[in-house]
Amino acid sequence: MSTTLFVVVVVVITALVFDFTNGFHDSSNAMATSVATGAFTPKRAVLVAAVLNVIGALLSTEVAKTISHGMFNDALIEAAPAMVFAGLAGAILWNLATWLFGLPSSSSHALFGGLIGAVIMAAGIQGVHWGTVISKIILPALIAPCVAGTASALATWIAYRIARPTDRFSQKIFRNGQRISASMVALAHGTSDGQKTMGVITLVLIAAGYQEAGTGPHWWVIGAAGLAIGLGTYSGGWRIMRTMGKGLVHIDPPQGFASETTSTVAILASSHLGFALSTTHICTGSILGTGVGRGTKVSWGTFGRMGIAWLVTLPCAAVVGAVTSLIAVKGGVLGTIAVIVLLLVGAWLIIRQAGHNRVDFSNVNDADSVVVAKQADPELGRAPKTLSEVKNELVVGTTAAAQASPQKESI
Repeated sequence: MSTTLFVVVVVVITALVFDFTNGFHDSSNAMATSVATGAFTPKRAVLVAAVLNVIGALLSTEVAKTISHGMFNDALIEAAPAMVFAGLAGAILWNLATWLFGLPSSSSHALFGGLIGAVIMAAGIQGVHWGTVISKIILPALIAPCVAGTASALATWIAYRIARPTDRFSQKIFRNGQRISASMVALAHGTSDGQKTMGVITLVLIAAGYQEAGTGPHWWVIGAAGLAIGLGTYSGGWRIMRTMGKGLVHIDPPQGFASETTSTVAILASSHLGFALSTTHICTGSILGTGVGRGTKVSWGTFGRMGIAWLVTLPCAAVVGAVTSLIAVKGGVLGTIAVIVLLLVGAWLIIRQAGHNRVDFSNVNDADSVVVAKQADPELGRAPKTLSEVKNELVVGTTAAAQASPQKESI
């Protein structure tokens, strides 16, 4: 096996691993509000999201083309395709670190940051097309959450004015509507994030001479990327789902429906235009907007921590990508192997730490914060619930809310 082919194989495998982490990191974007309101049971939510992520990834390739043809100087990358692997390694480590803390940071920005840092380290600043980065990544990242939040706030305000959401029948209608709107978010997520890995694999195939410049992703790239993000989504990403569903705003079915509908429209529009947008930013802005629109309490402290994570994701991933690029590109095959070892060790340490206070489908709604320290969380110091117990709790909670709603109206 030639050195170039070895690097290409490593990049393809690493890209699919990143796609898997993207799936479980962003599964909360589609289903956190539906799980929080009981519209979906946790297990059913991730299954539906996983299937629709795969379907969505097969529908479009516009975002993939932005990454494979627009962000970097292909001629410079051809000299060192290992830099793409280094960028992916940085993105994976950042995704795992933010997952550990339950922070819904952007997997997209982790990917872009890792790639940008790796390219700058190996090929210089001229290797990045900064016009594309600013117009299709930075500016949309600043504008999209504000637009989604404003639209979500308006939709929530309208819902609570004309549909009597506290009425038992209205609650049922909105909860059923959430099943459709959350499914649409999952489909839209696949059309956006599912394509980013396709773009990275296509980028390295072109750089290594295995694909003609200017062509789109091969069918096997599309299928493999869609399957990887689907499997990642099915694994749950429960730590981030807790933050999105419980830690930011208390969500009722009308709010969940409003936020999911606005998120779907924003994500599909950005995918159609080829914007490599963060679905996390859009969905978080929509959830925040529901709290503002309803006038309920918003945990601004949690949002502040999320905001900081948003700001530092791209530069921090770029630093990690630059370090791994220095090792992989300068060290040749041995350097690439060294980065693989570092990636495996780092991933193992993070997953081991998360195991001290595990969040899964049975306890995702039991608290509104994620515990990272080794000491036991008193709220979670018990045996995990079975799937039937979780379903029963959701049914009881829904019935109690419906019985209480007429009393609230009469006060």
